[in-house]
Parts: sequence; C-alpha cells; structure tokens
Amino acid sequence: MITKKIIMKFVVIPVVVLLLVLIVGFIVAGNLIIKKGIEVAGSKTLGVPVTVKSINLSILRGRVAIKGLVIKNPPGYANDTLLDLGEGVVNLNIGSLLSNTIKIELIKLDGTKMTIEQKGLTNNLKEIMNNLPKEEKKEPAPAVEKKPAPTAAKPGKNLTITKLEITGTNVQMKLLPIAGKSDTMSFKLDPIIMENLGTGSKLSIATLIEKVMSALATGVAKQTAGAAVDLGKGAINTTTGESKKIVEGVTGLFGGKKNEPNK
Repeated sequence: MITKKIIMKFVVIPVVVLLLVLIVGFIVAGNLIIKKGIEVAGSKTLGVPVTVKSINLSILRGRVAIKGLVIKNPPGYANDTLLDLGEGVVNLNIGSLLSNTIKIELIKLDGTKMTIEQKGLTNNLKEIMNNLPKEEKKEPAPAVEKKPAPTAAKPGKNLTITKLEITGTNVQMKLLPIAGKSDTMSFKLDPIIMENLGTGSKLSIATLIEKVMSALATGVAKQTAGAAVDLGKGAINTTTGESKKIVEGVTGLFGGKKNEPNK
C-alpha cells in the first residue's frame, strides 16, 4: 500500500499534471499561432489591417472557433471597417496539422456585416479588391550560367477544404448623396458555397482570403445590379449626371467581371 501511494504521489500525479500543462500550453500556443497567422496573412493580402478578437482551438473536436474578425477600411473613409465577421467555425483533421497539407472539412462563416462606402467614383471594397495580388505572366528567362541557388525559405503549409459556406451576410451600401433620395442601400447576400478548394492547386491562407473576398464581391455585384439601375432611373429626372455616377459606382465595383464563387 505504501509503495502504491508513493508511486501515485511522486510518479503518476506529477506526470498527469505535466501532461495537462503541456496540453493547455499547446492549446494556448495553437490559438496564438492561428490568430497571428490570420492577421498577418490577411493584412498582407488585403493591404489593410485585419484583426481577430479570439480563436478557440478544440483539439478533441477538431474545431476552431473564430470571433471578432475585422477588416479595416483604407484611409479616407468615414466608417472604420469594411467587414465584421460574426463568427466562423473551422472543422479540420487535427492529425493533418503535423503534415504539409492541412485538411479542412468545413469552414462556415456566418453573420458577416459589410459596409460599402462610396467615395467619388470608387469605394472601399473596390480599393481593397485592387490590393489583391495579381497573377503575372512568366516569360522564359534567358540562358545564363548556373549559380548555386540561395537557401529557399521554408514553404507554408497547403490547405485543402472540402466545403466553405458563407451565410447571413448583411450589406449596407452608402452611395453618393442625391437630394430627395436615400443614399443607403441595405440587403442580404445569398448563401455562398465553395467546394473542394486546394485539390487542384496550392491553397495558402492568403489565397483563401482572396477567394473569400472575391466571392463576397461577386455576391454584392449580383445583388446590386438591378437595384442600381432602378435607383439610377429614379433619379434621372432630377440629376442625370449624379444618377449615372451612382450606377457606375455600384455596378462597377470591381473594375471587371469576376469568376463565379464556386470556381
């Protein structure tokens, strides 16, 4: 009996406590790493500050809860933010965190609030979309003498996502003011669903952010196309020039046609 008590006191209990401390430390460190990764990648990709209030990693459930993700506006806008995410949930394969490819079963973003503010013939969403990295055509390099290649930076992890859902997105669009007309449009986006991301090409956090923003931008463009024309017609008798600016500003949000969200 004495021997068992000694083993429990000096071996088993300390080992259990150590394991609990390591698990808690891993979770805390994991939360900080994920939070920092989203903020750094988001800010670099969008060209504006991106912040996250909290990340909650549940190892046993393979679940990451995201709250308070905010995308700030470029300088010069009255409103401080473009986008405020209500909550996000990520279901992933925990074992894949140790591999080069992180396997995510589901990303669900719900209750997002977007405030699109027009400034002249541009707006905050268009400015941020213009910050997204452009694909450059690679021309064949001339033949040169081969030199030892410098040590390459360690590549980031690849992502594969089975399903991504964006639901409950509420948009408020502040247009150029016209006498006697409302300068604000409010509407809700249709659900956006994307599937099998990262299976055909490399998908990083930055590329994922780009895809999500492009999908939201496309949803806004589709939702406002008819409304912008109606608003323009309604204002045509009072000030044709200003109504034309409104239509151009709303329907030309992105400076070109975007791909469908699920492509």
